[in-house]
Amino acid sequence: MFRFFIHYGIHFIVPIAIGLLFFKENRETAIIILLAGILIDIDHLLASPIFDPNRCSIDFHPLHTYWAIGIYVALLFFKKTRIFGIALLIHILADLVDCYLLLGRW
Repeated sequence: MFRFFIHYGIHFIVPIAIGLLFFKENRETAIIILLAGILIDIDHLLASPIFDPNRCSIDFHPLHTYWAIGIYVALLFFKKTRIFGIALLIHILADLVDCYLLLGRW
C-alpha cells in the first residue's frame, strides 16, 4: 500500500504542486500538461501482461528506456519543450521510485 501511495502521489500530487509553484501565469494549462506525462504508459499495451505490479517499467517498456529518458532530458534545454520534459521526467521519477521500493532498496 505504501508503494501505491508513493507512486501515484508522485504521478498526481507532484505535477500539481509544480504547476502551482512554478507556472503561475498559465497554472491550469501547465498542470494539465504535467499530469499528461502519465500518457507515456501507453507503451504498457505492448507488454504481456499489460499491468504487472511486480515489474519495473524502467528499461522494460519502449517509452521508459534509457534512450527515451535521454530524449526527455534533452527536452529540458529548449523553452518550448521544457514543460513536456518535466512532465515526462516526473513520470520516470515515479516509476524509478516504484522500482526501488519493489526491489526493497529503501
